[in-house]
Amino acid sequence: MKIKDGFAKRNIAGEEIVVPVGKTAKNFNGMITLNESGAFFWDCFCNDISIDDAVKMVTDEYEVDEETARRDIQNFVKMLKDNDLVVE
Repeated sequence: MKIKDGFAKRNIAGEEIVVPVGKTAKNFNGMITLNESGAFFWDCFCNDISIDDAVKMVTDEYEVDEETARRDIQNFVKMLKDNDLVVE
């Protein structure tokens, strides 16, 4: 699973913001604000990885158990899918 092309994550005044760029801006009118975890998850899914790979990356980076990491990532992926932001 991978985040679709056409989105850029930027740090603006200390906030992690995702905005559409190029042709994507015509179809996606808005921006996404990410907290620290969301920004890390976003970066993970900029590459074509599985949820299992993302869980491993999160548990390696943060002091969090696998169950919590998996639940948080699944919620994030649901948000991405609900907004048509990923390709599988």
